[in-house]
Amino acid sequence: MHIKWNALAQTAGFSFGITVAVVAVFALGILALSRREAALSARRSAAGAGAAAGGSGKLALAGAYACFAVCGAAVLYGLSLIAGH
Repeated sequence: MHIKWNALAQTAGFSFGITVAVVAVFALGILALSRREAALSARRSAAGAGAAAGGSGKLALAGAYACFAVCGAAVLYGLSLIAGH
């Protein structure tokens, strides 16, 4: 039995890189959701004080949805690779 160490190292490195990328994108999605909540709470407090309202956080919500969609697509692609055709 011959082990191709170079191929094993490449696969491990690629897997590690993709894992770090998916986790980073998911963290950005969580960050976008927290920014949206902060924008909404600032808007509520500004509206209660009679000042001009801030942003609605729609862009942050769209960014969060995009990040979660990328993560979901990566997971589904990985499952399709495992399950095969």
